[in-house]
Amino acid sequence: MENQNKDHESVKGNEPQEDKTTQKGSNTVKDPDEWTTGDEPMTGAQQSYLKTLSDEAGEEFNESLSKAEASKKIDELQHKTGRGLKE
Repeated sequence: MENQNKDHESVKGNEPQEDKTTQKGSNTVKDPDEWTTGDEPMTGAQQSYLKTLSDEAGEEFNESLSKAEASKKIDELQHKTGRGLKE
């Protein structure tokens, strides 16, 4: 079974990623549209970070976003502000 996991990870690592930075073999990055809880209200941590990013980007903060919508907006604002991006 251990070999099957390694094979799965190597195949997963070869899949193209859209603007996502992942560690090799990581399964922690998943498209927010595929989250089972994506329609739930954003978490407190998302709300706080999104508020900070919105302020820095000079954009209006929308407190009614879902978890998935907030995740996408965070990605967008990180690219706009440069905050939270790995070099």
